Amino acid sequence: TYWTPNINIFRDPRWGRGQETYGEDPYLTGTLGDAFVRGLQGNDPKYLKAAACAKHYAVHSGPEPLRHVFNTTVSAFDLWDTYLPAFEKLVTESKVAGVMCAYNAFQGQPCCANDLLMTDILRKKWNFTGYVTSDCWAIDDFYKNHKTHPDAASASADAVFHGTDLDCGTEAYKGLITAVKTGIIKEKDIDVSVKRLFMIRFRLGMFDPSSMVKYANTPITVLENSEHKAHALKMARESMVLLRNEFNTLPLKKNLKKIVVLGPNADNSISVLGNYNGIPSKITTVLAGIREKVGKQTEVVYQQAVSFTSDTLLSYLDINSEYRTDGAQGFKSEYFSNISLEGNPVLTRTESRLENIWQEGEKISDKLTANNFSARYSTVFKPATTGSITFELNADDGYRFIINGKKVIDAWSRNRWGAKTYQLETLKDSVYNLVIEYWQGEGSANIRLKAGTFIKTDFRALNRAHSDADAFIYVGGISPQLEGEEMRVDYPGFSGGDRTSIMLPSVQTALMKSLKENGKPVVFVMMTGSAVAIPWEAENIPAILNAWYGGQASGEAVADILFGDYSPSGRLPVTFYASDKDLGDFSDYSMANRTYRYFKGKPLYGFGYGLSYSSFLYEKFVAPTVLKNGSGTEVSVRVSNKGTFRSDEVVQLYQLNNQKTIKSAAKALKGFKRISLEPGESKIVKFSLKASDLSYIDQNGSRKFYKGNITLAFYNYSKKATYSKNVASKRTKEAIVE
Repeated sequence: TYWTPNINIFRDPRWGRGQETYGEDPYLTGTLGDAFVRGLQGNDPKYLKAAACAKHYAVHSGPEPLRHVFNTTVSAFDLWDTYLPAFEKLVTESKVAGVMCAYNAFQGQPCCANDLLMTDILRKKWNFTGYVTSDCWAIDDFYKNHKTHPDAASASADAVFHGTDLDCGTEAYKGLITAVKTGIIKEKDIDVSVKRLFMIRFRLGMFDPSSMVKYANTPITVLENSEHKAHALKMARESMVLLRNEFNTLPLKKNLKKIVVLGPNADNSISVLGNYNGIPSKITTVLAGIREKVGKQTEVVYQQAVSFTSDTLLSYLDINSEYRTDGAQGFKSEYFSNISLEGNPVLTRTESRLENIWQEGEKISDKLTANNFSARYSTVFKPATTGSITFELNADDGYRFIINGKKVIDAWSRNRWGAKTYQLETLKDSVYNLVIEYWQGEGSANIRLKAGTFIKTDFRALNRAHSDADAFIYVGGISPQLEGEEMRVDYPGFSGGDRTSIMLPSVQTALMKSLKENGKPVVFVMMTGSAVAIPWEAENIPAILNAWYGGQASGEAVADILFGDYSPSGRLPVTFYASDKDLGDFSDYSMANRTYRYFKGKPLYGFGYGLSYSSFLYEKFVAPTVLKNGSGTEVSVRVSNKGTFRSDEVVQLYQLNNQKTIKSAAKALKGFKRISLEPGESKIVKFSLKASDLSYIDQNGSRKFYKGNITLAFYNYSKKATYSKNVASKRTKEAIVE
């Protein structure tokens, strides 16, 4: 089973987990979520390829630090207009195998024991027969944080009564034993959940001979084969959004003499993967992609220059010769076959440096694999000089650093927030006993110790050093180590996994301002999982490419776009606001003045926006002038490539609300299709709309059909044009949401 997709609505760009979602629009989220579930679960009539799980049900999108105690309340209109449509589609149409209920409470009841969400809607109205799992330790929150239940027995019984079949946790459902003994719940009630859980295992073929199960015979060689690698590149290319390209700055020529690449994401293999990811065999960073793309005559110079939030960087020093153990250089390494350093080590050896990377399940030795183990690394550090030295320690999963018996870094709980540092004042030839303790659960494993000194970057000196550059490519933005799930992060603009400001960190803008003084083209490649406000860059940097967290082929895709081997065609799934002033209270779940559907201001870049190296002509918009009662319709438009690049165009169909008496979205996405066009080529693009596509949710949460005129529109961002038609609707039939 895979606990994905995340189909929560990305209603506020400050939410750290928004990067996992499909954006801010319910239709887009439902459509992409549907494709994901069908692809993951397969098309066999009997067996599942894998069991997908729609999460987090429901009305869940931050703030991360409050999710264990937070109670959301929304109107019936917002519930059915925004928060539930994607879940309804995946349950009733995609037939998703599982649903994960959220941490937060909704209207006074925890989501995993919520009368309206779990019983009335999910199990009864939508007739969901699959399994429900809690988010991890969400049942514990009933009695520890929400305080809606007195103990584990009452909490676990209530969750099971409401159809939460599985507790992702270690404590709460043990309370079912007490609940049965005290008569709170009966075994037959628990059996309902047990049956659902076994049904998923039956559908996965776990109890049948592998010869009967289609997907059980899939060879391991399928994983990351050439077709899949090509698809990773295709996905990366198609997702990237060209935000700005003044003076046709892009594409760059491949035969430039000197290109300077800068920024914290230029050579960063962590950022490209996002916050939940597998571990590919190869990751291409932007720097690597650029170096592979240009000719031998082009000098590519790299300098990080800044971190995400600071112009002072750790300059690494090679001090490995100053680490000694038993007369040899390096560390005494002791490995244990458990995650708690218990018992005797199963492996002891000397390692010349502490820099280990293991793939999941990789053998460390004949006695140990890189899963569910721990290690202790010990050495004597005898510095060759007097002064300050900063140690930088990074590992996955947990670690702690002890110097002369004092714990100076404690990241023993699961770590996904990047490296931690400790500055030590040293005396030449003094002795410092260093001990690093480490544990690893599942997944890939790594641990690395480096040391150095902090140095402030001089922007003017950087400019002077590269005054002969033909172009600067700055690769910045933010990182999944700054935004994500409930993180121990506290930097300016970031807190607890969320963002406290959507502005690009000021040090990055300062660097680009300095680079622009050179008078050479500056290209900004931005990596982010959420909308970033870049008002200065949007006016002053000639070329801006939003690369998101593009995956293992991200660097190759960026290089393809920057140097013209691929015409960008991605479109924004979220609104890019101009500043923090455009945002309301993060904790307010009302959709008023949120997302492109209800925002009344002027965005920096709107939902659906994206430029191309080509230009497109839209014409011959065909739509009926009158819609029959309760029927759907078809519309079409002719799209022509008027540019010189072969390019994709994402054709977007919207319905505009021109009826002032109806409180509905100002415009709402109703369809989209990606087409590829050679220069001079034209295609007719058709959309089939169901009756429900041309309806709205009223203030009571009921679905109704429009009466009177409906306006349908296509948006052509290459020409900043709108093509619309009014359609007279004679519908009188109303539909109630069930």
